Amino acid sequence: MSKLEHTIFCSFLMLLFAAAVIAQDTKAGENDEVIRVETDLVDVPVAVTDAKGIPIKTLKASNFVVYEDGVRQAVTEFTASSAPFEVALLLDTSGSARNDLPLIRRAAEVFISSLRAGDRVAIIAFDMANDAGVLSPRVDILSPLTADRTALGSALARLRTSAGTPYYDGLAEIGERVFANTDAGEFRGRRAIVALTDAVDSTSTVNFAEAREKLEAKGLISYFVRVDTREYFEENLLGDCEAAMRFSTAQIRRYYRTLKGNPSMEKASVFCQLGDFERLAVSKKLYEIADSEMEDLAKRSGGRVFQTSDLADARRAFQAVAADLGTRFTLGYYPTNEKRDGKYRRITVELKGLSAGSKVRARAGYTARTN
Repeated sequence: MSKLEHTIFCSFLMLLFAAAVIAQDTKAGENDEVIRVETDLVDVPVAVTDAKGIPIKTLKASNFVVYEDGVRQAVTEFTASSAPFEVALLLDTSGSARNDLPLIRRAAEVFISSLRAGDRVAIIAFDMANDAGVLSPRVDILSPLTADRTALGSALARLRTSAGTPYYDGLAEIGERVFANTDAGEFRGRRAIVALTDAVDSTSTVNFAEAREKLEAKGLISYFVRVDTREYFEENLLGDCEAAMRFSTAQIRRYYRTLKGNPSMEKASVFCQLGDFERLAVSKKLYEIADSEMEDLAKRSGGRVFQTSDLADARRAFQAVAADLGTRFTLGYYPTNEKRDGKYRRITVELKGLSAGSKVRARAGYTARTN
């Protein structure tokens, strides 16, 4: 073989080798594209107390073990309890609260002043909308999320009252509008709703399950300062149906849905068809439903329900909420289950390296995405 032929032959071999390498790289890239599945970081807010119920504020990621549907997960993100929070403050200004706006304002001011300088707050309440001369209750976002305490004070000064309670709508709008931004930046996993309410809805267009879904989709911790308005409500419930405080049609239907008796039983559709005995039965059931829903949201999110005897006692409860927020850690993990099947995944958090009797409150789960 001549020198020229040898050079040509070597060049040909080099071209064949390069082509093979390119083909292999292309094939590998195609395979990577097929098997690669994006997973979303799951945030798990947690609070830990010792055997005496005192919050523990100095912990590390190594103190926690996280399971999803029984499978251990690798904690890749950890935020200390000193990090700031974003809080949606929902103030129920309907029902008996119409006579207590000054107390509600003062309680809200105490709560805001109890938070840390870096915490951001939005204020949501209820008022009346005038639609072509017809007044109807609506949700009023008085202030978006802000750390400006002066702006929040001005928002509280604009509190108004409502003749109905669009409570579920308020929860839904917090999920949809107040926390519309899914990329929360430094507040990721550190967002909460704090509601001063009796949680008895009367006029919403969405139901509880829909509202809960919107809150859980944003990973919000739910706190409730429960105001007991039942005695006031029932005092004004009996007697002349035209003069009495009345149930909405939605409330009456909610009551009948809880009954498991004869489906053919006669059912009232308007308040004046109810006798005094049935009015009290409806009232009792509506408050039971409200209590159950608050407990459900709080437990599933790792939050709490604080009972109050009246609005004057709400200030103490708000201070307790602010203190609890200041003890929160946030864990983050990328789930090993990469399926986007829209199914609910249960989260379990265990403690490691802590004294006996220590307890943890954490987010109970989340619903996987479908796209």
